[in-house]
Amino acid sequence: MNLDEKIARINELYHKSQAEGLTEAEKEEQAGLRKEYIASIRANLRGQLNNIDIINPDGSIENLGDKYAKKGN
Repeated sequence: MNLDEKIARINELYHKSQAEGLTEAEKEEQAGLRKEYIASIRANLRGQLNNIDIINPDGSIENLGDKYAKKGN
């Protein structure tokens, strides 16, 4: 299931929960899909942040991914 399909399913389950409620299986599916979606967003953001270069006052270029990603921050 790709990201667009996951988002569509999350929205479908949300609307169903507002209209008539969800079964326990649907609640678990919704929670799992939300976790996968959030993990995907975090990975995307982390990838973007790891590719940012900063030019220091002395003219050197410092990659934030090299500086912070390896520390686990």
